[in-house]
Amino acid sequence: MEALDELKYTKSHEWVKINGTIATCGITYYAQSELSDIVYLELHPVGTEVEKGKSFGTIEAVKAVSDMYAPISGKIIEINKNVIDAPNLVNEDPYGKGWMIKIEMNTPEEINEFLTSEEYLKSIVDEHK
Repeated sequence: MEALDELKYTKSHEWVKINGTIATCGITYYAQSELSDIVYLELHPVGTEVEKGKSFGTIEAVKAVSDMYAPISGKIIEINKNVIDAPNLVNEDPYGKGWMIKIEMNTPEEINEFLTSEEYLKSIVDEHK
């Protein structure tokens, strides 16, 4: 399992990188490894208002189709078109080239609800007890 210290995490396996009022989001290394080979992504378009904990798109893998949940509330200001064209980027580099959306936050206090990398990894271990 891999989690980067400079990122924040949700229990639903999304990661967030905060830069001012912009949150770059994707799914974690653990999530992509559980899904296996990702073959298709559908992301809500730029301009969509998302609410923390609600779907911002779906991800289809060989094993399953799943919703992905917004880690923070705000407006989608950018989607990563590269992962739409090449969904395998999420498997290859989930914390880099495999990012999915950028959200302009409208409720920055939600940042306090994220997990650190250590807390996130512990939550995965606890899930499997």
